[in-house]
Amino acid sequence: MADSVNQAPSSERVADDMSRAIHEHRLSPGTKLNEDEVGAIYGVSRTVARAALQSLAHKRLVELRRNRGAFVAQPSAREAREVFEARALLEPRTARSAAERATPEDIAVLQHHIDEEHAAIRAGELGRSVHLSGMFHLEIARIAHQETIAEFIAQLIARSSLIVALYWKRRGAMCESHAHHALIQAFARHDGDLAEELMKHHLVDLVTSLDLSNVSSAPASLREALRP
Repeated sequence: MADSVNQAPSSERVADDMSRAIHEHRLSPGTKLNEDEVGAIYGVSRTVARAALQSLAHKRLVELRRNRGAFVAQPSAREAREVFEARALLEPRTARSAAERATPEDIAVLQHHIDEEHAAIRAGELGRSVHLSGMFHLEIARIAHQETIAEFIAQLIARSSLIVALYWKRRGAMCESHAHHALIQAFARHDGDLAEELMKHHLVDLVTSLDLSNVSSAPASLREALRP
């Protein structure tokens, strides 16, 4: 949204705000993103709105279709499988590294993510809880001191958010407390073997919460989805 001091936001800030709306499922897969409407909502020029959409397309959160415009991306079932297969290759080893390096401060940060996730669930904000769950996984990559891998994981988690919005059938599985709590306990004990095994099982559970034969998406209006 436009700043209170009448300074229009940059394309980067617009892209960040829209990215969060996508991650929190306020903007559904398939929603049309009209440049003029985006510009009007944020109080920016069409050029800035276009740059924001191009940035989101680079992150594969938005699809730019010739002669049709921009849309929130809709990963196919095949892409969904590939994304979780890639996460299964990367994240268990990252969890092992995080367990070997985690400090008490790191554990406190992870616990804060869980607390915020549970608060979102209690408030009925399931999209926000999924976003926070993804941030939990990104924090693990940070703790592991694996910056290059963390960049890949960030892209995969961004795609995962879209996949969940399209295909989930068991919403609670995306934010079940026991998986993340168990991981924190393994990190606190510096048990790399256990952390790696827990992450493997957690990712399998996430996949089983999806129905890749069914697409359910209900695009909302942009103004409603992006309201303050």
